Amino acid sequence: MSERYHCQWAWLPPGRVAADVLLTASDGRLTAVEPGVARPPGAHARPGLTLPGLANAHSHAFHRALRGRTHTGRGSFWAWREAMYALAGRLDPDTYGALARAVFAEMALAGFTSVGEFHYLHHGADGRRYDDANAVGHALVAAAREAGVRLCLLDACYLTGGIGAPLEGVQRRFGDGDAERWSARVDDLAAVYRDAGDVVVGAAAHSVRAVPPGQLPTVAAWARAAGAPLHAHLSEQPAENAACQQAYGASPTTVLAEAGVWQERATAVHAIHLDAVDVAVLGAAGAHACLCPTTERDLADGVAPAAALRRAGARLTLGTDSHAHIDGFEEARAAELDLRLVTGERGSLDRGDLLTALTADGQASLGFDDAGALAVGARADLVTVRLDSVRTAGVAPGPGEPADLAADGALFAASAADVTDVTVDGRAVVTGGRHVLGDVAGLLTAALEDLR
Repeated sequence: MSERYHCQWAWLPPGRVAADVLLTASDGRLTAVEPGVARPPGAHARPGLTLPGLANAHSHAFHRALRGRTHTGRGSFWAWREAMYALAGRLDPDTYGALARAVFAEMALAGFTSVGEFHYLHHGADGRRYDDANAVGHALVAAAREAGVRLCLLDACYLTGGIGAPLEGVQRRFGDGDAERWSARVDDLAAVYRDAGDVVVGAAAHSVRAVPPGQLPTVAAWARAAGAPLHAHLSEQPAENAACQQAYGASPTTVLAEAGVWQERATAVHAIHLDAVDVAVLGAAGAHACLCPTTERDLADGVAPAAALRRAGARLTLGTDSHAHIDGFEEARAAELDLRLVTGERGSLDRGDLLTALTADGQASLGFDDAGALAVGARADLVTVRLDSVRTAGVAPGPGEPADLAADGALFAASAADVTDVTVDGRAVVTGGRHVLGDVAGLLTAALEDLR
């Protein structure tokens, strides 16, 4: 059965806003895209700007429980990490599944249709495997399906508690012993979802702190053989760079490059403290670089050289990471606005760079290459943003004004609260600002109370 949607404004390839766009979808795919068409009878009206589905390219769903509790006072990333570890020790497949379902639903309300979940809470709090070694992974898949979003489950190899240090305390639940045992476990996980259109099982090398150089090639080889996304935290903190240089005589970017990590579907997460050689390596590989500005400023990490990465050939993506806030528009504009603060220049990233990072490149980095564009044959992911709220009133193009103003208004004025309707693979997940699960705030409250 076909559905038709009449969009007041829509962002169409190759990067332009058009008015009065009629979209037709059948079996979860767009079958027609017609700009400049009057609304026919029976078509769903989509007032405002309609975008392709947004991609949250980097998530740790359980970090949502730290929102509002770790942001004030002094300290650093390393102090915050201790609070995160304490939380990680309290989760099991049931409590994590309930929390993730609510967090993924919050993402859907914000316009995200896909999420890359960087997952390392594999085993019990004491490090022992569950009867099903992938019990937590399966719980995350079930959570995403209930919330109505696609999931790229980035199963992370995490073997050491720091360069040359064993796993200790709650870190023991992250580890599989070595990369070969990690690979065998992920093989079993991937086999379950091999034919699933809504789930991609990818790989992650947590960081050079957590995966020694001798183990990295196994992770890279698994991803290459599977044709799967491969993500890694990279140079988030200067201390990471310094420790890597002291131990291996090279930057984290170089260590990962020598192990074969920077391949076609690779993503460098954060990629903040890079030198010119690092930038060139990532660019030459055509890797993705995932920026998480809200988390990065919350933890005083720094600002990634996003414009330099883009010029070098890297493809930018965006994530909400620790979920101090879940708002793709805030992450997109922060990528540009934070650069303005450190460079003293405006316009390092234009609307096309930002919207592509939020949509097509983000989706591709998660293995959903057929999403992220309002084009015939693409997945029917539609995200509609109000242009008449208290935040966006006045940003819609007037007579004679460029239609692209609608995109600028969404990027620099809208928030997640302005998302009214979200369709994922042709399914209505959010309608009139309400999620199919109902009271998402209530789901979050219940899940968080269970943890606390």
